[in-house]
Amino acid sequence: MSRVGAAAVSLLVAVALLAGCVGNQPWEPDPWQGERPDRLTIATGGTSGIYHGYGQELAEVLTERYGIETEVLATGGSVDNLQLLAAGEADVAFSAADAVADAVDGEGDFDVPVEVHALARVYDDFAHLVVPADSDVEELADLRGLRVSVGAPRSGTSLIAGRVLKAAGVPMSDLRVAELGITESVDALRGGSLDAVFWSGGLKTPGLVELSAEVPLRLVPLDVVVDQLRREHGPGYRHGVVPQGVYGVTADVGTLAVPNILVAGPGLPDAVAQGLVATLFDARTEIAAQVPSAALLDRSRAIYTDPAELQPGALRYYRAVKP
Repeated sequence: MSRVGAAAVSLLVAVALLAGCVGNQPWEPDPWQGERPDRLTIATGGTSGIYHGYGQELAEVLTERYGIETEVLATGGSVDNLQLLAAGEADVAFSAADAVADAVDGEGDFDVPVEVHALARVYDDFAHLVVPADSDVEELADLRGLRVSVGAPRSGTSLIAGRVLKAAGVPMSDLRVAELGITESVDALRGGSLDAVFWSGGLKTPGLVELSAEVPLRLVPLDVVVDQLRREHGPGYRHGVVPQGVYGVTADVGTLAVPNILVAGPGLPDAVAQGLVATLFDARTEIAAQVPSAALLDRSRAIYTDPAELQPGALRYYRAVKP
């Protein structure tokens, strides 16, 4: 089945499942069903990115409300997180949908398929190609010969950067490549040891917000490769826009967007998955006060987690709260 066909089937299954919900069923007073865990580990990303901030705020809520000891792992990002899930070193993790697709299919950085269950689609990532405002880089081809960070190894940024460059006909070998996470990339761009930085993250990424207050920045448009990536990798990729004013940019910038999913490994008990999803929504306003992307969490969209199927406990939550 094609990736497009699989996405359509996934959407129909989600609708059918929710159609069978009992509309007025009250939500349970104990979302953990008496199985509240003592400890959880959340795999996030670089410390200047949204994954990490989101994970920290969620962990704080879990600890303060329920006494759950929650460890937040700073990681390389999506691929690293999924590998931690597969190894049993994390209970839940943030990942971009394209990396989840590779994990489920056993492709790319994954030698064998990984069993991944979705808790919620949380917000969308936007691909960034960041340069100083006075840079001569206007398009992807202009990167040849320059010092470019393509993201940390095993990160979602690295995955997207490689696909974007390939679609644009710019081999990695034509660049002076650095494999840095967002924190290190921001520091290097600030210090002048990089000419450009690839980053895939939500708006507004804290490290870039801080940098833009010190160094005028510009984003290079990436929308020219979106249609090709959709043909090659499926409808998980879509056209997106970084609005004028974000990071000080003076006009809207067309780019590539991809959903982010909070995922779990096969060992997470259904009751724990249910409790996590309930907490995610119950604390949405509180978390969004520190991580604005959390405000984008929406029950009507959270169930569309293709290519990963909803975890049964998560599905139970969505059925219970459906109007």
